[in-house]
Amino acid sequence: MHTYVAEEFTEAEAAVLRRYFTNLEGPVFALVNLPEVVKGALFARYSRSSKSLRRLFLDEFVGDLDLTGDVGIDATVGLERADELYQRIFYEYGDDSVAQLGGVHLACEQASNILTKVLEWGRLMSYFEQSTRYLGYDRRFTNGHYRFYRDHDVLESRFGARYVGEMDRMFDTYAELLPTLTDWLSKKYPKTPDDTDFVYRQAIRAKALDAMRGLLPSSALSNLGIYASGQAYESLLLHMRAHPLPEVRQYAQLMLDELVKVIPSFLKRLDVPERGVAWTTYMAQTKSATRELVNSMGSTLALDDPREQVRLVAYDRLGEQRVLEAIIFANSTDSHGEAQRRVATMTDPERQQLMTTYVGDRRNRRHRPGRAFERTDYRFELVTDYGAFRDLQRHRLLTIEWQPLTVELGYDVPGIVIEAGLAGPYEESLRRSADLHRDMRNEFPEQSQYAVALAFRIRYVMQMNAREAMHLIELRSGPQGHPSYRRVAQAMVRLIREEAGHSMIANAMSYVDFSDVDLERLEAERTAERNRLNR
Repeated sequence: MHTYVAEEFTEAEAAVLRRYFTNLEGPVFALVNLPEVVKGALFARYSRSSKSLRRLFLDEFVGDLDLTGDVGIDATVGLERADELYQRIFYEYGDDSVAQLGGVHLACEQASNILTKVLEWGRLMSYFEQSTRYLGYDRRFTNGHYRFYRDHDVLESRFGARYVGEMDRMFDTYAELLPTLTDWLSKKYPKTPDDTDFVYRQAIRAKALDAMRGLLPSSALSNLGIYASGQAYESLLLHMRAHPLPEVRQYAQLMLDELVKVIPSFLKRLDVPERGVAWTTYMAQTKSATRELVNSMGSTLALDDPREQVRLVAYDRLGEQRVLEAIIFANSTDSHGEAQRRVATMTDPERQQLMTTYVGDRRNRRHRPGRAFERTDYRFELVTDYGAFRDLQRHRLLTIEWQPLTVELGYDVPGIVIEAGLAGPYEESLRRSADLHRDMRNEFPEQSQYAVALAFRIRYVMQMNAREAMHLIELRSGPQGHPSYRRVAQAMVRLIREEAGHSMIANAMSYVDFSDVDLERLEAERTAERNRLNR
């Protein structure tokens, strides 16, 4: 199994940490005995810090907390919090309903970028993931290693030395090009008198990190904070146990080891043969059998265009009419059929008036119309670089399914990298990534994904109702967003308007941003600076 890099703490630091974290060595641990607001603030800061959560707590939070009442508490020895009572309530009132009421903050560190997408699979969970936009991967662990996942089976195979060597070279290229591009951007976008040095440096660095993230392999490690109920953790762990990638299955056990220290009763079904074990077996067998059957059927069709694309592959031609019917139903005593008949007899101006009134005067993008917009949906097929997929995959209140990560769909090189004259070494690193993946995939069909850089494209589908589409499109088209997913959001609203013909729904998305932005994070950093000064 992969050896995770353990942190070192002084005796005094360990004495403090034992009160609030369920272990001090492993990459997975739960947070206990802290106010909810502190745990939330820790996770929020976590996403933009290169520090581990325990180190971040020591460096930036301990000084502001009164810890005197917690002396003598030791969270690392396991917690037996009313387990007997939980058991009685569990079986008397129903395990599912009770398991929705107990939540845990769990830190998941040193997880590959493949694993983080699995960890963010559950819809009813909250996540904060370390951002490639704010944190450079040119820094190494204290043991001198770059931060990438080292799969035990791969290291013990004939690919072991080559895998480590190629990963190191990919990180070397990233570390060499990042300061070069940063300097070039500073010359292209000189600082204005309106911005402080800090705001300017943050915006330039974010632009450079955005461009360079495509060089990182998907084996690159990330830290993730999760908050979820016991029921949501149970569902996620069942899913992870059935996953074909060894890292995912091993990490599931690490998570369970910590969760049972906090909510033991909520997770007892996982190891019950006729419950959790049977469910995991079912999932693993059906997925494997389906994949084998599909592969055996073969394909004689030509490959679709592998370039970046957003396609609207399914929608309801009468979608806007369905939304209007739902508006009438919820705001009258009409039956479903009566609402249909009323909409059918409306003139176009009347339909427009009803839709406009329902949407109302939206003062910002968080003012969204009600659930009538959930009456119609859109299914998009996307081909984007893996980096953009990572950001879009976080929208969990929709249906998203993705194919295995390969190199067959090609890669994207940011225009800014080409303009800076760095395309040569950038593409050379990507070619080494592709060669390693192709050589590994027959022997290691799952682990070979670790070799694929984030610049390579992946195909996936996103299906969402119009209300979720409004949220995603307006948020991801914002000027502070990464250019790759801004293009996706802008294409989506165009397709809703022009291909689906849903102009009223598209017009309701009044906060879609089509502007061209040079330094995507500049205005956001200015706002953050104003907020800091106001505080």
